Amino acid sequence: MHSISRAAQRRSLSLMIRGRVKSRPVYCDLIDISEGGCKVRGSAGFASVGDRMTMKVGGVNAPLGRVAWVDGKFAGISFEGEMHAAVIDHLIQQQDQKFADDAVEDRRRL
Repeated sequence: MHSISRAAQRRSLSLMIRGRVKSRPVYCDLIDISEGGCKVRGSAGFASVGDRMTMKVGGVNAPLGRVAWVDGKFAGISFEGEMHAAVIDHLIQQQDQKFADDAVEDRRRL
């Protein structure tokens, strides 16, 4: 897809996020995240290269971002600041705990 040199490792994180692009509310699937940015999937045409985007990730306000690239429904967001690594760790732990809780609930239903 895109080979952009990265200052930080991207980590998988599957969340629905709420953001704003050009003052319009947008809902996207977060695919992965790092301290410096993230990859999202939205509806086709939800953003253009250079657009600024604000977003909440797991209830946490992410740094202001700028759309670095768009490929169909996917977009790369470059944060203007950094998201602290501890915040990313917390979000991933929340996701892992939710998956574990869901697995326990699924076993109970069997």
